[in-house]
Amino acid sequence: MGTVRDPLEIARGELGRTESPAGSNRTKYGAWYGLDGQPWCMMFVQWCFAQAGCPLPHRTASCGELLNWYRRYAPEKIVTAPVARDIVIYRFGHTGILESAADGMVTVVEGNTSAGEIGSQDNGGGVYRRKRSQTQVKAYIRPYDRYEEETMTGKEIYDALSDYLRKQPVPGWAKEELAEAVKLGITDGKEPMGMVPRCQAAIMAKRAMEAKK
Repeated sequence: MGTVRDPLEIARGELGRTESPAGSNRTKYGAWYGLDGQPWCMMFVQWCFAQAGCPLPHRTASCGELLNWYRRYAPEKIVTAPVARDIVIYRFGHTGILESAADGMVTVVEGNTSAGEIGSQDNGGGVYRRKRSQTQVKAYIRPYDRYEEETMTGKEIYDALSDYLRKQPVPGWAKEELAEAVKLGITDGKEPMGMVPRCQAAIMAKRAMEAKK
């Protein structure tokens, strides 16, 4: 798996999104999957992982079918110690992406559910964060063991910025004084637009003070 985004963060970004029109089961997740107008909790999960760049290995809109696929082809991915980003399969035919599990409860971002206990839990109208008893969970599926952030390391940022600055021209107002600084031995004049660490800046300042004596 290459560099991907976090499917849980993508799911969180959808919180509060509802069907349009209400009660129609019509969402962008169903449209993406190709079954718009049908119950969409699993389509929501599939969409989140696909948007993250790590699509699930089995494409289905059925909670039971996904679980059966893993039981047959990747049973080691069905886990008993849940962690964030696991797929939660409920006993009442529903699913979501796990945020946390503690004290016998799970907190899950779910599509196609209701905002509270009033309303359908497995065919509701939106994406909501729900807290439920672990006794309602049938299985936890961990499609991937880890997720890499789509971010640059500190070194990559430093190298990219250094390369960018190095290619910039010396401003006209600085050319004359830069030439004088080279003559005084304060700097060697190489890569004049490069980044300057604090130790180098301190040494240059020390040299400038010594040159004035």
